[in-house]
Amino acid sequence: MAAGAGQDAARAPPALPWTVRIQLFGLMATVGATTRRDGTVNRFVFNLLDRRARARARPDGSGVRSADVGVGAPHGLWARLFSPSGAAGAPLPVLVYFHGGAFALLSAASAPYDAMCRRFCRELGAVVVSVNYRLAPEHRCPAAYDDGVDVLRYLASTGLPGIDVPVDFSRCFLAGDSAGGNIAHHVARRWTASTTSSESPPPSNPIRLAGIILVQPYFGGEERTDAELRLDGKAPVVTMRGSDWAWRGFLPEGADRNHSAAHVTDENAGLADGFPPAMVVIGGLDPLQDWQRRYADVLRRKGKAVRVVEYPEAIHTFFFFPVLPDSGRLVTEMKAFMDENSASEPAAA
Repeated sequence: MAAGAGQDAARAPPALPWTVRIQLFGLMATVGATTRRDGTVNRFVFNLLDRRARARARPDGSGVRSADVGVGAPHGLWARLFSPSGAAGAPLPVLVYFHGGAFALLSAASAPYDAMCRRFCRELGAVVVSVNYRLAPEHRCPAAYDDGVDVLRYLASTGLPGIDVPVDFSRCFLAGDSAGGNIAHHVARRWTASTTSSESPPPSNPIRLAGIILVQPYFGGEERTDAELRLDGKAPVVTMRGSDWAWRGFLPEGADRNHSAAHVTDENAGLADGFPPAMVVIGGLDPLQDWQRRYADVLRRKGKAVRVVEYPEAIHTFFFFPVLPDSGRLVTEMKAFMDENSASEPAAA
């Protein structure tokens, strides 16, 4: 970790392993072949190219099993559960995960996310609930946020029947990468601040949000930041043109990038007293890094606990690639954050 990652304008992108370069090329080729200028996605072609993994009731080589569960929403919301097999021991924390993909692409069944959530289950010692939220532009903001709240309400009222390990909902963490990090923030904000019957926790709510983990969260605004200008076209995955495309498809019709969904400010943050501690992960070669630092600054000014973890050589989506050392370091940092914020407290009533 290093403070001020990305401040050195002369830093050149690192030489990535050839396996990573090939996977990044495949990812970007798929995105380029399936996204249209009008903001829509060729779902048929994308689904053909998106490698999917099936849920597996039989434990894999590391003892992790998975199952898909319907959440009961009328639009077919579902999540993939990852749990360790074996004899029951101490109750495990729950990690509710929101995948990335510019709010418009990928799913909880996409092979990279299936593999990553298996790794989280194994190495974090947690039950992972990977949310298959609705995608833009067919379902604009706040549909994904609504889905996240619905999953929490489902967990609060139903629990996790069908898994053979005990869980501790007073140690519930929300996490997500890229667009999923944005969703995790807004779900946490709504869950802890809502007073409406449709969004507030049920009366006998066992869930306490112990923390949120935002890995290179997707925030933005009308301004072009120094990092966006410096890294546009030089760092892989994120470009200003691609970001503009994502926001046009996700934000409500007629909204610009200063909308509160994209641009969290002191004025619109709306954080309640119960908003949980946050861990914000920033890559020094991510064009979004300035927005991520500004987000962390907002939390600090609002009196919220926030830990910023920076990896100076990390590209956007570095976490997908176990061959990159920072990927392993990320899991270690996540484990430490979860352990530090798992002190037993009564669940919210």
